[in-house]
Amino acid sequence: MINLSISSLSTIYVQVAVSATISGVLYNPTSDVVQMAFMTGTKKPGVSDWKTGSWETVPGPTYFAQVLVGPSGTVALTVGQYMVWLKIVDNPEVPVASVGTLTVE
Repeated sequence: MINLSISSLSTIYVQVAVSATISGVLYNPTSDVVQMAFMTGTKKPGVSDWKTGSWETVPGPTYFAQVLVGPSGTVALTVGQYMVWLKIVDNPEVPVASVGTLTVE
């Protein structure tokens, strides 16, 4: 889980650590599409809330899903607190999880 605070003036990557296995064997998910959503309150993401992210390709077994957040980023957020959601599009599984909070000050 992440718990991150950033300035509303910053443009930074919000990263989520991802570790994956298939049948107990480590799996490199970086060929899968990764998306993140930033939601207020208890709302769950809808189709239009997902923003395409990228992978930080640090050698595994932990990889980092990321989205550039800020005024010149992929996602521009106003001051407030957001629940961060992560979605990894694989076949046949598409895991979706709430992964922490982001506070924009």
